[in-house]
Amino acid sequence: MKLLTAILIFVFTSCALHAEIITVAPEYEDRYQDILAELRCLVCQNQSLADSGSGLANDLRVEVKQMLEQGASDEEILKFMSDRYGDFVLYKPPVKPRTLLLWFGPFLLFVGGIVAALTIIRKRAIAESFSEFDETEKKRIQNILDKDD
Repeated sequence: MKLLTAILIFVFTSCALHAEIITVAPEYEDRYQDILAELRCLVCQNQSLADSGSGLANDLRVEVKQMLEQGASDEEILKFMSDRYGDFVLYKPPVKPRTLLLWFGPFLLFVGGIVAALTIIRKRAIAESFSEFDETEKKRIQNILDKDD
């Protein structure tokens, strides 16, 4: 158990260790930070490129810096990263058929949960009201229900 805990701690903290400092020209600094905040680290997955210390994140930060210095727009950089690494690299993926589940899945789960809860509540209410009858009334009601089928 101690070994498993140590491994988990190492895995979850390894991405945050030793982020390489990349200096960017002052005129690009704001754009650079904004772009890094919009891109997800593919190794850590729960951190932006700005926060991650993984080797891949360092490489991607260098790539963003070079593209900025070559005159690429923010949209061009984000599109390049998305084309190269998939929409998962974006914290705000575009709405398209492949990402519909990402955008609407939580809402569908919420609605499904409400429907399930209401169904359970309704069935319990019916069962409770039905339990108030004695055995002869239950048989009579069951006969009436069976005739309708």
